[in-house]
Amino acid sequence: MDSLNVKTLQTGRPWPMGAHFDGHGVNFAVFSAHAEGMDLCLFDADGKQELARLPLPANTVDVWHGYLPGAQPGLLYGLRAHGHWWPDKGHRFDASKLLLDPYARDIVGQFNWREEHFSADRDYPGNKLSLDNAAWALKARVTHDQFEWGDDCAPCMSLTDTVLYECHVKGFSKLNPLIPPELRGTYAGLAHPASINHLKGLGVTAVSLLPVHYSLSEERLVRQGLSNYWGYNTLGFFCVNPQLASQTDGSAARHEFRTMVRALHQAGLEVILDVVYNHSAEGDASGPTLSFRGLDNASYYRTPVGEPGHYENYSGCGNTLNLRQPKVLQMVMDSLRYWVEDMHVDGFRFDLAPVLGRTDTGFSSQAAFFAAMAQDPVLSRAKMIAEPWDTGPGGYQVGGFPRGWLEWNDKFRDCLRRFWVQGAAAGDDMSSGSTRGDFAMRLCGSSDLYQERRRAPAKSVNYVVAHDGFTLRDLVSYNQRHNQANLEDNRDGHHDNLSFNCGIEGPSDDPKLTTLRARLQRVLLANTLLAQGTPMLCAGDEFGHTQMGNNNPYCQDNPTTWIDWSAPDADLLAYTQHVVALRHQLQPFANQWYVGIADAHGLYDLSWWNADGSMLQHDAWHHATGRSLACLIGKPGRSTTPLLLLFNAGVMREDFVLPNGHWRALLDTSQPCGQSDWQGTGGMRLPVPAHGMMLLQSTSAPVSNRTGTI
Repeated sequence: MDSLNVKTLQTGRPWPMGAHFDGHGVNFAVFSAHAEGMDLCLFDADGKQELARLPLPANTVDVWHGYLPGAQPGLLYGLRAHGHWWPDKGHRFDASKLLLDPYARDIVGQFNWREEHFSADRDYPGNKLSLDNAAWALKARVTHDQFEWGDDCAPCMSLTDTVLYECHVKGFSKLNPLIPPELRGTYAGLAHPASINHLKGLGVTAVSLLPVHYSLSEERLVRQGLSNYWGYNTLGFFCVNPQLASQTDGSAARHEFRTMVRALHQAGLEVILDVVYNHSAEGDASGPTLSFRGLDNASYYRTPVGEPGHYENYSGCGNTLNLRQPKVLQMVMDSLRYWVEDMHVDGFRFDLAPVLGRTDTGFSSQAAFFAAMAQDPVLSRAKMIAEPWDTGPGGYQVGGFPRGWLEWNDKFRDCLRRFWVQGAAAGDDMSSGSTRGDFAMRLCGSSDLYQERRRAPAKSVNYVVAHDGFTLRDLVSYNQRHNQANLEDNRDGHHDNLSFNCGIEGPSDDPKLTTLRARLQRVLLANTLLAQGTPMLCAGDEFGHTQMGNNNPYCQDNPTTWIDWSAPDADLLAYTQHVVALRHQLQPFANQWYVGIADAHGLYDLSWWNADGSMLQHDAWHHATGRSLACLIGKPGRSTTPLLLLFNAGVMREDFVLPNGHWRALLDTSQPCGQSDWQGTGGMRLPVPAHGMMLLQSTSAPVSNRTGTI
């Protein structure tokens, strides 16, 4: 800094946003529509001493900018915005607060919750405290990265071949003894051959990573000795989380992340990032002033009509980012493009995605964000997955996203839980659970949600378990959540998960219950992986991972959430590998809508049958007592001969009459590893055990839908 010896900045340019080194100096550009002035504050290498405070000299269409000749990468800086403190009008300017550049690629410092970070007096929110926080504030570091990508090439996996694997970077490898201790729980740990060998052996094609953006743990959690382990509390949308790297220096963390992506790509695995553009870590009106709030509160955040002093809270986290503002929308688009172009990721899962499409009148699939994504030459090629609900009015939008988008389909999740798990819990009460009509609808791509909107079945992301809720093992093992460790008196966590569970609490020595739980895990995995749509597995479910009944472990950075590699369920792992392989080999359902038309041989592209060989029709679809059905797929996606799926969600064995032809079993979920060598011909009765499913393939084609008994 001493060598710069500058007292003023040159005008510079209003683009690109953030701080950019051009080989001779650094250009700074920051958006604020309501600030009356903007200072660039320069710091020593430790970030403790403020060496200079230089007003940005120019403002071009609400972008403050200036150029510092001679400045080099590595320079630490922050911002101070001047303007009115008028909370009741939406303005919360406080020049005593050092603010983080929203475009920071590298964030320096250790954040601690201190009163200096708060502008509003917490006892009297209308009053400003004006405590300078520069000594403790996070700073941005100017970057100018060079990374040797070599021949890195995106796998560009088609949706028909995609199998998603949702995991947490740290939790996935933290306890893996095959990985060096210093790499466990890091980007390097995920890139380690032991991790990649497991993913490849499992047969998944994409890792869907929980947030890796720079995030903060909420003050309440820190005071309680907990942390926001999941990371859904972003502060830096351009910055990789250094806490997930083996070396926490920002440059090293970025290098490690890129090395991970390159290694996964070389193995044919795509990288999907869970991104949180619906809110920031600044919380509600009583939260800290760290970046967006101090730069331009009225522009960055949504406020209710006529109440600019409050926040619209569609995220449930205190604030909602305002993507109606063009520069806020640009920030999100620039961030997404950065992660694709500079970090080589392949797609995104958007947390609380309806927020991104909220206009002045509610959610719209034609909102500016969706239009911007659709026309973008870079982002339009990426995989885009929506969590299609938020906490605001009209926030449930499953099926409502534009063409090109995939969606988490919770209707699939809930239906399968009701059909298999709740039905099993009810025992002889056969009125519990989903009807056969509901089940068939979800198994076959949820046509009620996607077909009329001209969206392919693969746009439905089918899952039964995700990070948010019980693990698969716990789903079939607990009647109640056990979230006491979260220190919220066991009140947190989703209530809707609870009604789908069965059995007695926790571990049991009862062999019948053990068998039931194992069968339910296997049949739910098979349904998820073989259904029409894009399947998603949750990391650890292939091992029988348990969180001991905690269905909301967002704050548990400990063995509760870390996958235990020491005692995996070897049979369940082999079973999952077998079913994933069957999906890749056969693709039972094509990625097209079936219309029920028969060919010249009388074979329908898709048809449904009762166990006795009669066609399932009329009111039988909707009888709550029906617990078995068969699906004959005359036109599979990849198999050259017809496939037959037999489902028995009842408590007793069911004998199925087979269609004409010769059949061999490829999957029997009643078996620990799913293998079966059964073969038979049409007219025979094939017993399917309770809570079970079988997949059969015709050894000769074509076959008629009809059996000799009809």
